[in-house]
Amino acid sequence: MSDSTEITTTAEPAIVLDSVSKSFVTGGRIVRALDNISARIRSGVVTGLIGPDAAGKTTLMRLIAGLLVPDAGRIVALGIDVAREPLRVQGALGYMPQRFGLYEDLTVQENLDLYADLHAVALVERPARYAELLKMTGLGPFTRRLAGRLSGGMKQKLGLACTLVGSPRLLLLDEPTVGVDPVSRRELWAIVYNLVENRGTSVLLSTAYLDEAERCADVLLMHEGRTLGQGAPGTFTRRVAGRSFRVFAPDVGKRALQKRLATAPGVTDAIIQGANVRIVTDKAAPPDPRELLADMPHAEITAVAPRFEDSFVSLLKAPGAAIAAAVAAAVPREAPARKAPGDGEMIVVRNLSRRFGDFYAVRDVSFSVRRGEVFGLLGANGAGKSTTFRMLCGLLPASEGTLRVAGEDLRHAAARARANIGYMAQKFSLYAELSVLRNLRFFAAAYGLRAARQRERIEWALSEFELKPFANARSADLPLGYKQRLALAAALMHEPEIIFLDEPTSGVDPLGRRDFWRRINALAESGVTVMVTTHFMEEAEYCDRLVIMAQGRILAEGTSEEMKARVRSAEIPDPSMEDAFVALIQNNLANGAQAA
Repeated sequence: MSDSTEITTTAEPAIVLDSVSKSFVTGGRIVRALDNISARIRSGVVTGLIGPDAAGKTTLMRLIAGLLVPDAGRIVALGIDVAREPLRVQGALGYMPQRFGLYEDLTVQENLDLYADLHAVALVERPARYAELLKMTGLGPFTRRLAGRLSGGMKQKLGLACTLVGSPRLLLLDEPTVGVDPVSRRELWAIVYNLVENRGTSVLLSTAYLDEAERCADVLLMHEGRTLGQGAPGTFTRRVAGRSFRVFAPDVGKRALQKRLATAPGVTDAIIQGANVRIVTDKAAPPDPRELLADMPHAEITAVAPRFEDSFVSLLKAPGAAIAAAVAAAVPREAPARKAPGDGEMIVVRNLSRRFGDFYAVRDVSFSVRRGEVFGLLGANGAGKSTTFRMLCGLLPASEGTLRVAGEDLRHAAARARANIGYMAQKFSLYAELSVLRNLRFFAAAYGLRAARQRERIEWALSEFELKPFANARSADLPLGYKQRLALAAALMHEPEIIFLDEPTSGVDPLGRRDFWRRINALAESGVTVMVTTHFMEEAEYCDRLVIMAQGRILAEGTSEEMKARVRSAEIPDPSMEDAFVALIQNNLANGAQAA
């Protein structure tokens, strides 16, 4: 797709936004979701709608789809005035919201039939249309399976198929790849490309994964309800040319190195990548190692190619002083005395299996996790990692094998083990109708905190996670990043020795992810053991070790650097963690097919 800074097409825009504004009243205050937005969305290409949490992306999509009415301004979609003719627009476009309404008690075929009815697709047209969609999504063998029994990636593909059943000319996709593994993400993108290249479909797609933004022909960057810019991804990336570097310091741990670099003068961004730390500097000049890392004589700094995410973060991130304050806030002011990281095994799994009838969701899995270690449990949708996670948290009994957590056998002392565990669920699992403060009180009481100790920990949570301005707001009304902060605060209320994080940053923007991992790294440095599942492979780089599961078994185990080394080749000389994950999963599938 084109990387030109000029829009040369003569086709009419798919969407025209003229001075669009929209406000809501939430918790007694007025929130301006969109503030005088104007833009042109090109026809026949994929346009990425990019921005941090609460930027206004979902509100804009709902306005374009005719589900909301703007307070001011005008929206034209496919040449139709949306405010005047919302039903006509809805009949011409397809809209897939973040939580697409699949009917989980209906089969794949019954869901397709239902949406064909809703879109008034003629009966005579349906067989050919279904055949095309099922082939495109790979769901042909599963038409009789209940939607509720599909993996996360298959559910997203079914949702997209239902959205496409009416052959829309314009497709609005609101974060379609959230909670989807890298293999399924690539499959979803292949479907989108097919629609654009073979049918000329216009696509507006929002995403929290900025590597996906680089796949778009055009991006519209939003922040706090306003546009910060629009153009090809390359136009944004070129703004940070010469400012991206990789730092390696063999004499210091990667978490300590990242913390040091994140607060260094002249550094805009610092993230862990395997054994290295990737930084973005304020100026396009190589940093002097003697100034940046004066006490690390063996440190190496290498220039690397810039990415769209480097530009995004440099545009939106706070100055270094504010970053330093945020890093300091990540460490609890009154952290309990803990044993040193690496001192003893906190999680021991031996020959673990879980059966559901004759089906093995997990089979003969073994690994261990040391104190203060960040351990990643990865796998494609349906690989068995969530089942493993639930067994480790004491939420699901094992069929076979040994499970020891914090020195307790989960099969005989699950309650004592759970007292040492904090758990942050994949989906926001707090009480949506309760305020932030009431949620914190509830979980403090549930963990046995009383009187002064309870008040102390609630005050800690409100302060450390910057939740005081939202203390009386309904949890349901919080932006996604603040919901995540609240969930983590609740999980840490009783100062657990081990914390389990199940897809903790799913759908969270890059700034929110950085804030989250600063806190997790600080906890690990203090001796807390962290176990995490994630579909976002750059987060796997933060793990000290990880395992990749496939079909209920462990496929690979080691560091992220070891995983990448396994797939390095002439074709992929410098693989990313996502490249490694996809290659390992696909090789396993190919070997399984040959064995069959």
